[in-house]
Amino acid sequence: MSTVPRVTAVVVTHDRRDLLTEALEALAAQTRRPDSVIVVDNASTDGTPGLVRERFPEADLLALGANTGGAGGFAAGIARALDTPGTGLIWLMDDDTVPEPGALAALLDARERASGEPVLIASRVVWTDGRDHPMNTPRVKPGASRAELDAAQEIGCRPVRSASFVSVLVDAAAVRERGLPVADYFLWNDDFEFTTRLLRGRIGLYCPASVVVHKTGTFGGTDADPGDRFYYEVRNKIWLFTRSRGLAPAERVVYAGSSIRRWARTYLRSHDRATLRKGLREGVRDGLRRRPRPTEEVISTALRRYDP
Repeated sequence: MSTVPRVTAVVVTHDRRDLLTEALEALAAQTRRPDSVIVVDNASTDGTPGLVRERFPEADLLALGANTGGAGGFAAGIARALDTPGTGLIWLMDDDTVPEPGALAALLDARERASGEPVLIASRVVWTDGRDHPMNTPRVKPGASRAELDAAQEIGCRPVRSASFVSVLVDAAAVRERGLPVADYFLWNDDFEFTTRLLRGRIGLYCPASVVVHKTGTFGGTDADPGDRFYYEVRNKIWLFTRSRGLAPAERVVYAGSSIRRWARTYLRSHDRATLRKGLREGVRDGLRRRPRPTEEVISTALRRYDP
């Protein structure tokens, strides 16, 4: 690959203007800056749109009239990026993600040196104290061949099967082919569904040389007690295993078994099991009885509700 496509960064935010400011300042401080930045505001009530217009006028602000969650926000932002002339790569991150100065340059370098054409490259995500963040650490692709492992290792990377929306560089052409994130997921598993769908039969890499800080309130992984958000974990996993094209049949069995084991651990460690039982019951019900609304419908409804 002799030319570097135009990079559009997409940052999704909701009521965290201070963290968003830090994230946007970090984008501006990149040794290789993105060519354009899209900020998707999920109906913030803390003056975020005004902040972006005043402090970061060069950013393309997409203000939604309803909180569509991470799933809807990234779907809307990616759709906007695909409409941005010349966009070849889309760099995705939450508003609490602070990329180190060389983060984008390292992703592009890995892409340039990779054998084949990766459709996705994920950064190393650390917490505020420098530890790898367990919530955002991609696992090595199950069943990766020795050739895949060696090719990735040669450029300091690892092959992956999925990634989170906390700093991932995706190929715009692949997104046009395989579709946007499913906006109706609202939150949880939206990035897993999207990236597995994007990566099925394709090359994806984890690039430790690209480092971002994920400023979550606490340090923890997917076993943390989710409270009433457990509903989305259950409903969305059922949608994923029954309706998504991201996983092959054998993968569905493996990941479903892993999810059930993790749910059991979460339940046993919880101090509020009644809330988890309610989330499980309602999540199973809605996952089986309903299907996700079309993403275009979710986005267009949110845009119509925006009143500047």
